[in-house]
Amino acid sequence: MANALIRYTVADGIATITMDDPPANTYTHEMMRQMDDAILQERFDDKVHVIVLTGAGEKFFSAGANIRMLTEVTPQFKYYFCLHANETLNRLEQTPKLVIGALNGHTVGGGLEIAMAADIRVARKEAGKIGLPEVTLGVLPGTGGTQRLGRLVGKAKAIELMATGQTYSFEEALEWGIISHIFPRDNFMSQVYDYARQFAPPGKASKAVGRIKRSVQSGCEVPFSEGLAIERELQQQLFMSSDAKEGLAAYVEKRVPQFTGL
Repeated sequence: MANALIRYTVADGIATITMDDPPANTYTHEMMRQMDDAILQERFDDKVHVIVLTGAGEKFFSAGANIRMLTEVTPQFKYYFCLHANETLNRLEQTPKLVIGALNGHTVGGGLEIAMAADIRVARKEAGKIGLPEVTLGVLPGTGGTQRLGRLVGKAKAIELMATGQTYSFEEALEWGIISHIFPRDNFMSQVYDYARQFAPPGKASKAVGRIKRSVQSGCEVPFSEGLAIERELQQQLFMSSDAKEGLAAYVEKRVPQFTGL
């Protein structure tokens, strides 16, 4: 595609979605449409067990929405742009496969909002800043940022981080629980893929990993009793899977299970 803003590749059971709009990988309506297509593609590919989401280059994961684009469109378009971006990130968050955000550089504004739709975030050491500075533009983080950050760090801390509009180091984000790991700068993506492979067959039942994700993502947003109902339904689906049969048989036979993701 001449206007490809998203690169999508699959290798060793891991799909990589790369935002590719240099220099800052800012997103537009077209990029979100292409990301939506990539999410649907991995969702229905049985050979994909884990998704890695990252940015092209070494300076930016993403600097968020393309500000020039936003200054050139109507308020109504801005509203529908945010609505569509929210739908895309919700789809990513709810896909029953583990999503790892690989923060290779600055992750600010809408870039952090995208990253927070991943299940786990890992960052490249000393590669950039992280934060939601939208208040400095007179707006709020409108692609799920206020909701996801509040759920990650608690209401008071989230309000402080967004209301000050400051950006922070990856080390601070690690301390607050926004990211899970910081990997050395050299060979960052190789380390990300090594980390991702632990969630894929044959060593791990990726279908179970995906349903654990779904149970947490969906169950934590509803009353406890409804969360338990979601958990039971997903468990029943797993009981019918080939990997559950393999896992239980391997335990009884005292051998290492060989999972297939089915």
